[in-house]
Amino acid sequence: MDLLQLQQRLQGPALAPVNQWQPAFCGELPLHIAADGRWFYQGSEIKRQPLIKLFASVLTCQQQQYYLQTPAEKIRITVEDAPFMLLTSQWLDSPQGPVLQFSTNIDDDILLSPRFPMRLNPETNLPYLYLWRGLSANIHRNLYYQLIEQATSVYCNGQQHLQLKSAGYVYTLGIY
Repeated sequence: MDLLQLQQRLQGPALAPVNQWQPAFCGELPLHIAADGRWFYQGSEIKRQPLIKLFASVLTCQQQQYYLQTPAEKIRITVEDAPFMLLTSQWLDSPQGPVLQFSTNIDDDILLSPRFPMRLNPETNLPYLYLWRGLSANIHRNLYYQLIEQATSVYCNGQQHLQLKSAGYVYTLGIY
């Protein structure tokens, strides 16, 4: 195992083993995740970070629907855009070269790598970080502008691509 793989294992979030559970669908819960990463229950914002982290640990996306899934129940919730928001980033050294580490709105640190790649949404042309269990994270506007300044412009397939290289892999941040 190389250093990058070890970092990814140590920095992964505390996730419940949702894939091992097969509960019955129990309906919908008035829980909503806004596009800016805030969580709401019955229209009121949830401000307790430990509660949000608990919900996030059992969150899954299946066939473009979001669920909180426990051993006993599976409840649908609504997500406006992506359930998580990337707020900050920093470059770390690795044997594969510099690697970009993101921090989310729920204090998870995630390395931009083949395990958690960045891809452009084909409908919006905006970049998202693809995570576990079908979930994704969008990039806060301030961070997006910081990343644009760090990106390299490359001409590819008749278009200019803004690209970042993390751990030896290239990811497209935008096309113009």
